[in-house]
Amino acid sequence: MAKVNFTARRVQEHSCPEGKAQSFLWDSASPGLGLRTTANGAKAYIFQGKIHGQTVRLTIGDPRSWSIEKAQEKARSLQTLIDDGKDPREAKAEAQAAHEAKQAAARRKDVTLGDAWTAYIAARRGRWSERHCLDHIRLADRGDRDWKRGKTIAAPVAALLDDRLSDLTRERIAAWLEKEAESRPTSAALSFRLLRAFARWCEDQADYKGLVSLDAFSSRISREHVPKAKSKDDCLQREQLPAWFAAVRAISNPVISAYLQGLLITGARREELGGLRWDDVDFRWGSLTIRDKVEGERTIPLPPYLASLLLDLKRRNDTPPNVNKLKEMEARGEKWKPSPWVFSSPASSNGRLAEPRNAHSKALTVAGLPHVSLHGLRRSFGTLCEWVEMPSGISAQIMGHKPSALAEKHYRRRPLDLLRAWHIKIEAWQLEQAGVKFKHDQARPGLKVIAAA
Repeated sequence: MAKVNFTARRVQEHSCPEGKAQSFLWDSASPGLGLRTTANGAKAYIFQGKIHGQTVRLTIGDPRSWSIEKAQEKARSLQTLIDDGKDPREAKAEAQAAHEAKQAAARRKDVTLGDAWTAYIAARRGRWSERHCLDHIRLADRGDRDWKRGKTIAAPVAALLDDRLSDLTRERIAAWLEKEAESRPTSAALSFRLLRAFARWCEDQADYKGLVSLDAFSSRISREHVPKAKSKDDCLQREQLPAWFAAVRAISNPVISAYLQGLLITGARREELGGLRWDDVDFRWGSLTIRDKVEGERTIPLPPYLASLLLDLKRRNDTPPNVNKLKEMEARGEKWKPSPWVFSSPASSNGRLAEPRNAHSKALTVAGLPHVSLHGLRRSFGTLCEWVEMPSGISAQIMGHKPSALAEKHYRRRPLDLLRAWHIKIEAWQLEQAGVKFKHDQARPGLKVIAAA
């Protein structure tokens, strides 16, 4: 292998002979340093040596970027590694790995809560209920501009989204929680609980492990900075039933009207009744199958007045729109079909009733009644049941409460007909107190009805 003394002219004039893929020129001053030229004219300084009987070849760089002196210096350092028994390729790989690890550590340290929160929701979405998932999205919403107040109203977690995970210290969380709790303690407390679960998840992820201080989300922080939640007692009283029923029955939207009355008549949870499908309604045997958050599913009676409300919704749901509306849908490539939801809403993204609270608040105002939440209607059912002396175990089973006593848990298996007898009784009592005229024979013919005692 002929060697020459590298000069600027020799490096510049070196070319690859015709018919060859590449050609080498070797430096006599620096062992292992060479100049490689390819058939397309590309040039590069290279180093070639032997370690443990194997040839090692590495690219140093382009002559336009590397001077001869720098290339010779690099070749000598690579030869020194070989003389020490070290493979330059391994040394280069180790250096690159160390650099990438350093870069990754820097990027990892700069991860914000917003980045990790998005990954958290994506990873856990399949294990959460729809409501729980929406809570995570809603409480991290950055909000819209409120032009009347001249500011943007953001959800509690949104205030932390731009913070780095490593900056979520005990002091930072305590200050955030105290500020949020001043104006919205309930949302602040829920946000804190969601963040605490998020912090524990981060500890199980290689990308986020060690970045979040679990001490920042201790129960002590919550106790010190969030006012203790007061038990709610919003509830309809017997004397308020006439005004409430009159206002709710006057709501122009029959779906919302029936839904609100259904909450009071069944004592079901808001999402349980809102998620009712027509497949869950048995008009023949008078029953509703409800997706229960405690037992997974429960079947309760369908009393006659509520049945009549649902039958009206069923007729509306199964009636196709007029011809002009059908033509408009066809022009958009849509095909009409009945909604699977009992309490449907064409304007909602998922096709079911989403927000009945505004209509209920307006009805309460019209009736001159104090505020009663949707959950307060469930509370009202349990309270009003005492007027007809309904056994607490029966009202609890209809409402879907978890059994609270040994006998209820292991020794009470009440048939649907027994529940129905009491359910019809409380419905009839509510209607009587409200002054709503309804007779059992108004129910659909063939509907199984047991006269109220």
